Amino acid sequence: MRATLWTAADELRANSKLTPGQYRDPVLGLVFLAYAENRFEEVRGEVEANRSTRNPAQPADYKAKSVLYVPEESRLTRIVELPEGEDIGKAVDEAIKAIEAANPELKDILPRGYQKLERTTLIELLRLFAPLPTQLSGDAFGFIYEDFLSNFAAQEGKGGGEYFTPYSIVRLIVEILEPFHGRVLDPACGSGGMFVQCAKFIERHHASASRKLSIYGAEKTDDTVPLAKMNLAMHGLSGEIRQANSYYEDPHSAVGAFDFVMANPPFNVDKIKKDQLAGDKRFPFGLPKADNGNYLWIQQFYAALAPKGRAGFVMANSAGDAGHSEREIRKQLIESGTVDVMVAISSNFFYTVTLPVTLWFLDKAKVGTPREDTVLFLDARHIFRQIDRAHRDFTADQIEFLANIVRLYRGEDIETTDGSEVLLKESFPDGKYVDVGGLCKVATRAEIEAQGWSLNPGRYTGTATVDESDVDFMGDLEKLYEEFTMLSDQAEALRAKVDTAVRGVLDA
Repeated sequence: MRATLWTAADELRANSKLTPGQYRDPVLGLVFLAYAENRFEEVRGEVEANRSTRNPAQPADYKAKSVLYVPEESRLTRIVELPEGEDIGKAVDEAIKAIEAANPELKDILPRGYQKLERTTLIELLRLFAPLPTQLSGDAFGFIYEDFLSNFAAQEGKGGGEYFTPYSIVRLIVEILEPFHGRVLDPACGSGGMFVQCAKFIERHHASASRKLSIYGAEKTDDTVPLAKMNLAMHGLSGEIRQANSYYEDPHSAVGAFDFVMANPPFNVDKIKKDQLAGDKRFPFGLPKADNGNYLWIQQFYAALAPKGRAGFVMANSAGDAGHSEREIRKQLIESGTVDVMVAISSNFFYTVTLPVTLWFLDKAKVGTPREDTVLFLDARHIFRQIDRAHRDFTADQIEFLANIVRLYRGEDIETTDGSEVLLKESFPDGKYVDVGGLCKVATRAEIEAQGWSLNPGRYTGTATVDESDVDFMGDLEKLYEEFTMLSDQAEALRAKVDTAVRGVLDA
């Protein structure tokens, strides 16, 4: 159903004049209206049974059941039945206004501008989404929203990557972080996928995410904040999502305040006005001299952690080996005892960059434990599923396997619900952590110092180091060879056509 829905919606876009970016928000708005109507209708009978004609049901009655009140004019099932002469775009815009008026928490979240869409495209979209409230359950809408976000991000390429981190990367970060409860921050939250996967982690462990999790996010781009708020609402979550530039603003007073920090920040950002950051407590190890924002992000994540807090984030490979002032900051971070796990990821996992990346994990709770002096290095560059020529991801058993290596290192119980037993047995036959050449190595602080304070996993696991300049040579060579082969095949086909045509002329 999910794949069919996307295919149908994408075909409509292909036949319209809209780019994926222009099409994204109105489509996600209709998914949201379908979801809201579905949840409303699920409880409507029960709510109205306790009311009378003289004392009809009120929006507050639905709020008491954690459901949005959906006025009649906001229901897709009604809009799709409007007479042919009606201004459908205006009707949908009015539907958005009405549902926001009835539910003030939705103010400025839902998309506008349906009157600007081509009438035929909008009518077909309504026909596509209007049946959903009666066909699907609430959970299914969350999956549809995620699927659509992912597919739009893939179509938009670099632009899409700014608001969407691929699912399998987020899931791996969450499985290693283990956010069972507490306050979670993402200061570069995009469309909120980190929060959604935190909630799913809690639910997989049979608890209520809305009770266990407090969500705080910051996002620089105005247009993306509503995507995150809608995403949370689609999964029955709420949180404090603020529009802010996290280099200069700290809307959640983050220092020392969070149990978990997760993020996929922009890499290698230059021209940050560091003179505005002097004395900011979010940068306890000092400001890097390099014109590069990586170590500003890393320090923010560290500084936001409570005394027992954990952080997990995506970072450019170059940060693990950067020299000069950045190396000095990295040295202080390592000496603090909080660097816990480093995971090297292969190329082609992201929409923004084809380059390989590294996942960093910090854990302030390991200070004072036997792990304080050690870091687990994992080289997962040879672990992936090839989706197509340009994209890779992790399978569920691969995610579980990598997270279980971390659990073994931490002395925690492993999990095998996603089928990682075979992979575990191959590398850890005794069920205990051991260093495995080419895969994992626990290095002491002295060993890390001997490597120039490098946090590059390849230096420790016995595999080739990742190129310090972040150049994915093998990946680039592979792509160039594939392109060369394709062009050669096209040249052969063209030559055959030319030969046939010339022979035809000569034989005439």
